[in-house]
Amino acid sequence: MPRVKRGNKRVQRRKKILGLAKGYRLTKSKLHRSAKESVERGLRFAYRDRRTKKRNFRSLWIIRLGAAARRNNLSYSKFMNGLKKASVALDRRVLAEIAIQDPDTFTQLVETAKAALAAA
Repeated sequence: MPRVKRGNKRVQRRKKILGLAKGYRLTKSKLHRSAKESVERGLRFAYRDRRTKKRNFRSLWIIRLGAAARRNNLSYSKFMNGLKKASVALDRRVLAEIAIQDPDTFTQLVETAKAALAAA
């Protein structure tokens, strides 16, 4: 069987790992084995935290909506229930942005929710 030296492939694979490890400190950016372990760990964190970020933002929007709704004498849950009954199809992200950027429009939304709650 012929001997395979794997010259180019091996170098390319190691170069890719060391490129991903750029900016790491000490041996983690220089030695292949340490770099590989660190890069794999970093990629696991990145994968996990892309999902965590979505959770964090949703919770931030809910907190902002709750605060804005309380300013208009309505709890968050009643506000969301009222919007659902009024068939207002805005998501929490957009509502939170409206609450910050345009409080007058948000007040109108609260009034809409209150009216829908009173009608039901």
